Amino acid sequence: MVKQALSSREQDDTRPVLLLAADQGRFGRIGQVMRAWSPARVLKSVGQQIVREYTYAYVAVAPSLGEMAALVLPCANTDMMSLFLEHVAQVFAAFFVIIQVDQASYHTSSDLVIPENIRLIPQPPRSAELNPVEHIWEEVREKHFYNRVFDSMHDVIDTLCQGLRELMDMPERLRSLTNFPHLRITF
Repeated sequence: MVKQALSSREQDDTRPVLLLAADQGRFGRIGQVMRAWSPARVLKSVGQQIVREYTYAYVAVAPSLGEMAALVLPCANTDMMSLFLEHVAQVFAAFFVIIQVDQASYHTSSDLVIPENIRLIPQPPRSAELNPVEHIWEEVREKHFYNRVFDSMHDVIDTLCQGLRELMDMPERLRSLTNFPHLRITF
């Protein structure tokens, strides 16, 4: 797949090749209660709510650099994915970018606008474990969302942005979470 993506590259394009993985995560006001530490003989009380409001985080991670591009958008569809890919193209403009994506319909749509420096390669169906961005979702949820009740979607978005920014500022942590062997190809 990578060879096929490289073969579609313009002959005079000398930018270095960069492998990324991308995914979308849904975050909202449905609380998730998880185990938490508390002193002996103290019962911890945690609120829980079920409010069906969501926002979506789009992330593309470059494990070899310990960097990522992220946007928080209102929904997951072809238009939002096109907007996100344009953002990734700008963030990694110095590279010819090959991005591993799952086979969601908006990743394969004929209406998807793919920038000239980006090629998408699909991961096998039903194989979320191959996408390192899943570890980013786990990290953000564990550190910022579990055992929390949000008063508004604005609070959810602020918390999500804070969690993503924290990871962006920790390249070694980002690298350790996402540097899967299949993304360590050298060119």
